[in-house]
Amino acid sequence: MQLFVDQLTNVDFSYLDAQRGMVGETWWASALLDGALDEQGMICDFGIVKKVLRNWLDDDVDHRLLLPIKSPNLHYTLEGDRINMSWQYADGKTLRMKAPRQAVALVDAEAINAESVAEWCREQLRPFFPVNVEQLNLSFEAEAIDGAFYHYSHGLKKHDGNCQRIAHGHRSRIKIFLDNHRSAGLEQQWAQQWADIYLGSEEDIVSQANGEIHYRYIAQQGEFELWMPQDHCYLMNTDTTVEFIANHLAQAIKQQHPDSTVKAQAFEGVNKGAIAII
Repeated sequence: MQLFVDQLTNVDFSYLDAQRGMVGETWWASALLDGALDEQGMICDFGIVKKVLRNWLDDDVDHRLLLPIKSPNLHYTLEGDRINMSWQYADGKTLRMKAPRQAVALVDAEAINAESVAEWCREQLRPFFPVNVEQLNLSFEAEAIDGAFYHYSHGLKKHDGNCQRIAHGHRSRIKIFLDNHRSAGLEQQWAQQWADIYLGSEEDIVSQANGEIHYRYIAQQGEFELWMPQDHCYLMNTDTTVEFIANHLAQAIKQQHPDSTVKAQAFEGVNKGAIAII
């Protein structure tokens, strides 16, 4: 027998890719359980499945930077509750980060993709289910988006929760309207400009030289530092909450179209975001 739960929850995170660099991502998580029926006539109670999977994914994947520890591009050291890591891009550029250990997930794989992360998650989750559950199949898939979208990473130092981690991200829709008419051209323009981008706050910059930006801040979870190739960054003079992102988009587009009413709808992952109208 099999028990399934489709689109149980979604996870927002970033990962490292040799070609693309740091990539913000959002995936739906679904589960399929194989097993024998227990005395209640169940493989496993849906309430247990949802609680265990959601809680574990929230704690161990969501809002983290996923590191493929078998990749030759990655070098890292653990010192107590902190990690010091570097990542070499295919073109020779380097990304470095110092952060609390809880800001990353060390995935036992050569590359991060839906299949490798699902396999790693299954191994971690095996002890959490009843013995009659013979196999747990976890799968991830991106949201189906008809239109423009972009992948972005950021960190929110003032956030009380896990958004304060300096390298987490999202895969997000974008909708732009001029005088109540949707502009696919502007949406594609910004989606291309922000493809695989790191949205950084100017006030978090320590230095900017030799094609690299050094960010640093202290949040509730500890001290975070990130060195990014400059051409993978887009700077804002505010924090990078989705509200500020929507307002930034609207302001920038208004400068190009001063006689139009501009509406910018920015998404943060799946089915949530902010709207700014100017």
